[in-house]
Amino acid sequence: MNLILTNLNKTYANGVKALDNLSLEISSGMFGLLGPNGAGKSSLMRTLSTLQEIDSGTAFLGEIDIIKNPVALRKVLGYLPQEFGVYPKITAKQLLDHMAILKGVSVKKERKDLVNYLLQKVNLYDKRNKEVKGFSGGMKQRIGIAQALIGNPKLIIVDEPTAGLDPGERNRFHNLLADVANDVIVILSTHIVEDVRELCQNMAIMNYGKIICKGKPQEVINELNNKVWQKLIHRNELESYNNTYSVISNKMVGGSPLIHILSEEKPSEGFQQVNPTLEDVFFAKINSAIN
Repeated sequence: MNLILTNLNKTYANGVKALDNLSLEISSGMFGLLGPNGAGKSSLMRTLSTLQEIDSGTAFLGEIDIIKNPVALRKVLGYLPQEFGVYPKITAKQLLDHMAILKGVSVKKERKDLVNYLLQKVNLYDKRNKEVKGFSGGMKQRIGIAQALIGNPKLIIVDEPTAGLDPGERNRFHNLLADVANDVIVILSTHIVEDVRELCQNMAIMNYGKIICKGKPQEVINELNNKVWQKLIHRNELESYNNTYSVISNKMVGGSPLIHILSEEKPSEGFQQVNPTLEDVFFAKINSAIN
């Protein structure tokens, strides 16, 4: 089952064009959607999760017309929003039981078995009687994935799932996402480049409501082979280098900027050629779209 988006457009009342003639095809597995804040990722996720209407375009999950038949889509959708709110004074077991009722699991024993299975799957069974509001960020995200799995979804959307997680929680969440993505489409919407590099078979970069790059992570990285150079410079030199070269990124190392530039040949003395990364691709594509 493929997700096929064709010429999606959405402009808000304030004039912001969140989706600009966007077209994309996504197959089963983990798909990474990268973009800076304001790129339109969340607008696309809200559209796919039937939380907002578009101005024009079509979106199909297999035979399901997402735009014209949102009810059918919701039956096979799992959604973990960026902010997964929880009810106060409700345990993990009660939360999943409630969500299962909302998703139509009416038989009590079937619901109990499902809840226990999901709690074990996300490694929270021993915390089943603990109030969710007291969970760590990573535990809340895991219970969020558990509720998204109710109903055997064909499409799972996770929006900025690892923002704010510590490294250990992030790794546990990565393993969980990889485990559930075998037979369904999982769209990982994020601005964290490493999440996409580590998890996704396919990806796209989005900016200003448009898809500006798509492909397999390693393949888009390979496009920059022998074209990325780095140099450690003084802070007062940064403006001059920005004006002279195609600087795609800079970060502070020991108090000085380490710049990466894009060039077919060695720019000047002091530059060292480096293997490109997905972060280089991201900044190169975003800067190109801006310029």
